[in-house]
Amino acid sequence: MIVVFVFILGLFIGSFLNVVILRLHRQESFVKGASKCLFCGHRLYPKDLVPFFSYFYLKGRCRYCRQKFSSQYPLMELATAIIFSLIFLNIAPNGDIALLGLKEIAQIFDWWALAGFLLIIFVYDLKYYLILDNVIWPALVLAIVVNLFLGFIWLDLLLAMLIGGGFFLAQFVISKGRWIGGGDIRLGLLMGAILGYPHILTALFIAYVLGSLLSLWLLLVSKKGWKDKVPFGTFLSLATWLTMLYGQELVNWYWSLFL
Repeated sequence: MIVVFVFILGLFIGSFLNVVILRLHRQESFVKGASKCLFCGHRLYPKDLVPFFSYFYLKGRCRYCRQKFSSQYPLMELATAIIFSLIFLNIAPNGDIALLGLKEIAQIFDWWALAGFLLIIFVYDLKYYLILDNVIWPALVLAIVVNLFLGFIWLDLLLAMLIGGGFFLAQFVISKGRWIGGGDIRLGLLMGAILGYPHILTALFIAYVLGSLLSLWLLLVSKKGWKDKVPFGTFLSLATWLTMLYGQELVNWYWSLFL
């Protein structure tokens, strides 16, 4: 039953993350102000905003002007619900929160919060080709503080941040900013603060494999050209989340291919 509650919580958090992404782009506050239709400006009421279900009940359209909403909204809500549930089950495999200690509970809330930041980065970079500092810095502070509380060795965190940030800084300097942007450097720092050493290496490897495969596919279907931009922050965010949950398992699987 707790997993069901976590899933529903994830749906509501995903709905909030949609608001954050929209209002960050419009440079509006996401902590005040009623939700409105982007097309007709009509206020949206709770009956219009039930996560995931309202979108399908209203057939993806505004109740008042019938303009079509983006499929981002239910997809973000569903993705957040799934990720929240997987995080919970990863830390509490039997689903019994009563058996968890303070550190395990803190880790659940920390990973939920960090997953939220990563989802914002994923979608925002995918849509706007931009990684925002006002998303990166709060997540970085949270990751450092909570990971130190959870028992991470500060030298491992520092080394991972130097690897993550330094890896992209080197590319930025060598290419004079043509290959990557400054946001990737700061995202590399965040990845190190979240994962520590050596898992930062796993995440970078996964990100480049995913990025290469998708880029190759886009080239083959003529969706992208050789000189087109690829929102690499989306792959870095996804790789960070995968490594948070399954880093050691992925490393073990990889080495099993050769041993």
